[in-house]
Amino acid sequence: MNPNRKNWFKLYAGLLKKSKKPSHFVYLGEEFSGGAVILSNHVGTAGPLSFELFLDKPTRFWGAHEMNSSLASMYKYQSRVFYHEKRGWNLTLARLFCLLASPLTWIFYRGLNLISTYKDMRLAHTLRESWEAIGQGMNIVIFPEISDNGYLDTLEGFHGGFALLLEFCKKRGADIPVFVTYYNKENQAHVVDKPILYSELLSRFGTRDAIVEYLCGRCNRMGELSRRLGEDYSLPKDITEAESTQATAATL
Repeated sequence: MNPNRKNWFKLYAGLLKKSKKPSHFVYLGEEFSGGAVILSNHVGTAGPLSFELFLDKPTRFWGAHEMNSSLASMYKYQSRVFYHEKRGWNLTLARLFCLLASPLTWIFYRGLNLISTYKDMRLAHTLRESWEAIGQGMNIVIFPEISDNGYLDTLEGFHGGFALLLEFCKKRGADIPVFVTYYNKENQAHVVDKPILYSELLSRFGTRDAIVEYLCGRCNRMGELSRRLGEDYSLPKDITEAESTQATAATL
């Protein structure tokens, strides 16, 4: 469980954790380090919840600013965008459900201490707040998948906002390691790719769009591996040395 949360939220999350099956983190390389950017698929609410309850690392999440503002704003966003547009629920059903769900979600998100994201010039605030969190040794967890057609097993693409953060940090002298991970809800497994420095990504691919496309492809590759894990969460034996020279599995 995240160690940098307030005591009331640790109690709340601890009670919630007892009702969930444990998640397993399967690493192709080293485990998460402090001051990294972690990119993951969303899987609705399952991905963020799994990270929060079962990853014992200091983290801050990126989240849509509507989910980090007033209860009324969250209700509108959660009912129409999250449940209706992204998950395909009937709008009336989504609105009725969120009368109960939104207040509970609002409380949970207050405890997460989200970093709000924006689609306008206010994104500069997101970058500054993220930079400060990284400087404090926290990992920034971002769910960048393009989910216009819902949360799919095979991701259709990544939004590129995280690349702006990597550029922002590099200009300030920090070469940030990037971890790509895929969460498989069926077996509660996070398969985590070997970290790669932003400078290496820039050297290999040159442009922001190419970096974003490559990392989305790696996320889908982690998804393929997640569906081939053994019953003991062991990795497939035919993983190439290029993908894993020191594959380890950690169950939290």
